[in-house]
Amino acid sequence: MVDPRFGEAVRLFNAGEWYACHDGFEELWHETQSPCRRVLQGILQIAVAHLHLERGNRRGATVLLGEGLGRLHSAGPEALGLDLEILRDAARSRLQALQQELDPEELPLPRLQAICADA
Repeated sequence: MVDPRFGEAVRLFNAGEWYACHDGFEELWHETQSPCRRVLQGILQIAVAHLHLERGNRRGATVLLGEGLGRLHSAGPEALGLDLEILRDAARSRLQALQQELDPEELPLPRLQAICADA
């Protein structure tokens, strides 16, 4: 996705600026009609899950991590030029920690990593 707002939303996501990246991804999600819409929504839900975690809402975080992973499940591993496996693995680990009533903060945060074009 070449929209500069996408790059900024990715940057904010990776900085843990959950509310701000939510705004960026939501704007793009509303404007997108392609199959990428589902991927954007999944990323958006994972970001909002982390906003819930920051606010102490473990139940909301659990629900949204599950929904976000569900939306990303059928996406190719490189949708939107991102390595979705890295994102899914981190989100899945944090979801499992929440489901087991463990502290997900001990696990790495999910990240959005661009696919290297010459790899």
